[in-house]
This record gives sequence, C-alpha cells and structure tokens, in this order.
Amino acid sequence: MEQKERQRLRDLAARQMEIANSPKNLERVALWKRHNAGIGERPTIHVEVGTFALEAIQPLMQCESEDARSIEYQLIHNFINQDCFDDDMVTAPFFQIGWNRHFELFGHRIRETILKKEDGTELGHHFDHIISDLEEDFDKITSASTFGVDKEATLRRKEQLEELFGDILPVKITNSCLYAVPTQQVVHMMGLENMLYAMYDYPDLFKEMMDRIASAYIDYFKYLESEGVLLQNHGFEGLAQGSLCFWDEEEKEGPMKTTDLWGFMDSQETVGISPEMFHEFIFPCYARIAPLFGRLSYGCCEPVHTFWDDIRTLPNLKKVSISPWCDEAFMAEQLRGTGIVYLRKPSPNFLGVGAQMDEEAFRDHIRTTVRTARGCNLEIAQRDVYTVNRDMNKVRRYVQIIREVIEEDWQ
Repeated sequence: MEQKERQRLRDLAARQMEIANSPKNLERVALWKRHNAGIGERPTIHVEVGTFALEAIQPLMQCESEDARSIEYQLIHNFINQDCFDDDMVTAPFFQIGWNRHFELFGHRIRETILKKEDGTELGHHFDHIISDLEEDFDKITSASTFGVDKEATLRRKEQLEELFGDILPVKITNSCLYAVPTQQVVHMMGLENMLYAMYDYPDLFKEMMDRIASAYIDYFKYLESEGVLLQNHGFEGLAQGSLCFWDEEEKEGPMKTTDLWGFMDSQETVGISPEMFHEFIFPCYARIAPLFGRLSYGCCEPVHTFWDDIRTLPNLKKVSISPWCDEAFMAEQLRGTGIVYLRKPSPNFLGVGAQMDEEAFRDHIRTTVRTARGCNLEIAQRDVYTVNRDMNKVRRYVQIIREVIEEDWQ
C-alpha cells in the first residue's frame, strides 16, 4: 500500500471519528435505543446505500490497490449517510470487522455466476443447482454441514488495520445478527420452481430436508457459541433488512450465548404457496431455529401478512418487515400496541426509477404509511434502490420529504 493510500485511509478514519463524536450522531444513537425499546418519539429513517454504491461511494474513492480500496469503501460507507443524505443512520466510533467464518449447508459451496456491465453494475446472477430431482439427489443433503472460524486470520486483519489507523479510529471485532434463511438455501440448491414441485412430488422427503436444514443451523450457531466468538450485538451492528441492533442494555463481558443476541429470519421464496402449505412444510423448520435468538427480526420482501398466524408465534419477535407487497393496514392492526417494530420498506420505484422524482406521488405513498402505522413503533428503511441516476441530492430530498410527512401526519 502506497503512502498516499495510507494517508487517504487515515484521513477517512479521522472523518469517521469526527462524525461519530458529533452531537447529531450521539442524539441519533439515543434515538435508535429508544426506538428499538418501543419508546421512540418518532419513526427512524434509513436509506440503504449499498445497492447504489457504484453511484454514491465509488466516485469518492481515490485509492488504487485492491486492499486499500476495500478499506476505503468501508470507511466511506460508515459515514456517507450522515455526510450526504441526513437520514437517521448512525456512525460508529470504531471500525467494525467480523470473525472470518464459513457455513456450507450439507458441505456444499453453491457456485454463483454474476453478469456485470463494464462499469461493474450487476445485471443478474445464476446459481449452479446441485439438486434436479429431490428423490434421486437426496444423498446430496445427507452429508454433514461444514463450518468453522479462522480466528488467526481475523486477529491478523485486526492488527493490520490497527497499525494503519488504530491510533485514530479503534478497530473492533463485532458480529451482526445471527442469520438463518432456510428457504433461500433450498432455492440456491435446487431452484425455485423445483422447490415448489418437490413439495407435491416428495412431501415426506421435503419435510425431512427442512428438518435437516434446521439441525444444521442449530449446530452451526451452537458451534459459534462453543468457540466463544459470539459477541454482544446491541449497538451499531447491522440487523439485516436495513436496520440496526441497538438495544438499551449494559455492555457484557466475555462470550455470549445465542439467546443474548439478535437473530434474523425470512422466507421470501415461499410467496407462491398457501398458508396451509407454509404451516405444514416450512414453518416447523423456522420454529425449531427461532428459540435460539434472544431477539428476532423477521421478514424481507415477502408479504408477511399471508403467514402471520404462524410468524406471530415465534418467540422474542421484535421487528417485522412490512414490504411493498404487504397489507399495511392489516399488519398495523396486528402490531399496534405490541412493541414489535413495524419495519416499513417503501416502494423503491419513487427513488430508483427515472431521473426526476415525482415528489407528490411519493409524499402520498409515505403519508399512507405514516397514517396507517399510527400507534405502532414505525421504522422506515428504504432498500433495493439500484440507481439514483447519480443524483445524491435526489436522495437527500427523498429523506427530507419523509421527515416533512412525519412532522405533519405522525401525531
């Protein structure tokens, strides 16, 4: 790494620490703690920048070597929301890295082919399925799952980063939520259409497969617990689906148990089946895994209202995704007064489609959410925006409109 790259990274580290210690950031940290505890005075707002990072972050990058660019990207990502968009995303007073760990269900690493444009924009991807017929290929899901943690590599990386800018910005090993997405694993192994047919063609084998997946996740999480690499995730750590792990509790010393931590689950891939089939074929797997988590955030793009009779029974449920395909009014009625966060994801089309934003249409869209969710613990996370037509002011204006609607219609 050249000296100019080292200096660039040190400058960015200093900028992150400056923003982390700013009064605005400290106020928003307190806001997130109150919000997740169900006593926030207003909804939180977060625009997830990673999906349009080619437009938002890459033009700001100056480093040339691969490793320097990787660190530079993460540093900018750590504070760009406050610098450019002024949403409620917060900046940590440390540089986060995670344990170098791996998990391969049934010992398979599914190959993925990604198609990109010349500028690096991803156009689509394809998984190389290992199962074409569940009965004929069932032996492929009877082998043991493989997982592990490379502690030495993680600690070496931490030392490298500390040598680079640790005197300016501390480096901290953290872990985000425990992440379990069984039906996504199934689709990666066999494809969506094949998964749907397999429930009809081989119902008993399908149920056995889902039970084996549950056991694999449980074994993996218990392994992490036994290795002492589970760390308290009650602050700046990511909670999937565009949220944060903040929880108002004291810092705990030493290794954690799974029940001390946030967990995340979803089942986007089952949008095409009935509640009865979900209950019979899918939910038993999820019901086995969920008790491991101390706090659970559930759902992504799927309309959770369809399967709410099952989902509502999951223990320690604290956040539920209300996607653009969800029945907002039904879920507001279900969550109002429960303390469970109504995690609304507005349609990405208003921000991501077209050079000009239809401000009035978007204002109406957000106003519907804000009015519908009155009495709920509302969180607004804008996700799945893949282009903003290189206009960062458009994103800032987007956030401003949300704030205006909240001010006008929340109470």
